[in-house]
Amino acid sequence: MMILGTILVALVAVEHVYILVLEMFLWTTPRAQKSFGTTGQFAQESKSLAANQGLYNGFLAAGLFWSLFHPNGTFAFQLQLFFLICVLVAAAYGGMTAKKSILLVQGLPALLAIAAVILANL
Repeated sequence: MMILGTILVALVAVEHVYILVLEMFLWTTPRAQKSFGTTGQFAQESKSLAANQGLYNGFLAAGLFWSLFHPNGTFAFQLQLFFLICVLVAAAYGGMTAKKSILLVQGLPALLAIAAVILANL
């Protein structure tokens, strides 16, 4: 179960690096507009806001990567839970206020990772 937990935490971290790239660097591209359901005009007008959101997603990814490489297993477990719960809360809020699919795309992987990490540390 420990390997599964590590893989899921890494996948959530990589997903948030991808979101960082979309929001900070690719926000005005057709790919990002399709992903976030925006128009070209909206993308241009909200570029700086999206970049700020991307930065926060980067912080989540950094914390998750930190948790994977921290040498103290107990502290690494605490880091994983903290950052995964942050992702889950953000996904719940985003699902309620922005786009319901955020619950599935970001929330479900975080929830699965939380379950695997907890089970691996019982």
